[in-house]
Formats: sequence, C-alpha cells, structure tokens
Amino acid sequence: MENQGKYDHFFLTNVSQKLVELIENSADELTMNWLSDVKKSAKTPTYGNFNEKELFQRAFRVYSQLGKWLSRDTSKEEVKSYWTSLGRQRRQEDFALSEVIQAIALLRRHLWNKVQSEGLLDSAYDLFQAMELYNQVTLFFDRAVYYTALGYESAE
Repeated sequence: MENQGKYDHFFLTNVSQKLVELIENSADELTMNWLSDVKKSAKTPTYGNFNEKELFQRAFRVYSQLGKWLSRDTSKEEVKSYWTSLGRQRRQEDFALSEVIQAIALLRRHLWNKVQSEGLLDSAYDLFQAMELYNQVTLFFDRAVYYTALGYESAE
C-alpha cells in the first residue's frame, strides 16, 4: 500500500490524517484568528498588552506542529516538559493563570472551528472517524492545561 501522507504511521483513519494536515496547513490563519481573539478578550487582558509577534510565534508552534504533538513518537515527558516550562514562563511574565488557561482554550476552540467550517465531516462515517482525532486533541489540550498549571505553580 502506497504511503498517503506524512502521518500515516500514527493516525488510524484517513479522516484524522486529513484533519491534522488541514490544521497544520492553516496554521497562519488559525494563529491570526486566535491572536485577534486573545488580544481583545476581557478574559485575557495581559495578552492584549503583550508583544504580538511573540504571541503569534507561540500559537503558531502549537498549530503548525499538531501532528508532532499528537504523534506516538512524542513522549508524555516531552509534552510535560514543554508545557510546564511554558507555565513557569507565563508566571514570570506576570500572566494570571486563568488567562493562560483561557488562551489555551481559545487555541482548541479555533482548531475545531476550522475543522467544522471546512465541511470535511459530512457523513456519519466521517464524524465517527474524526472522533479518534477529537479524543487525541482533547487529551493533548487537557495535558497542556494540567502541565501549564503545574509549571505555573512551581515558578517562584
């Protein structure tokens, strides 16, 4: 069987693979939409005053490397290390933990809004296959929030 994409080795369905590729290929658009929301939201006031280029790079890293983050090749330790470090850094930058968690929630919301807007999940079968990715993404963002909070609380 011919290799159909760079993520064949860890996604169980073609739908999951297509959705990850869609997200990664739309990383600029997703990041710009997230940036607009996070900078103007009353729930994330510190983000509104933070360097826009730096915020863009931070969100872009998540979207553009989603396949890597969800890959079985990425260990839980790598995820833990990245997000605990991020939590410590946000505390040192004087972000409130609630703002950081809201910013992560906005990352996830924009991701799923993009998936839904593309109309790739037209059939019940597509929706069923997409549940694999939904579960992986949910677990990833749950871990991101948890490890970010751990890192935040461990910062001095």
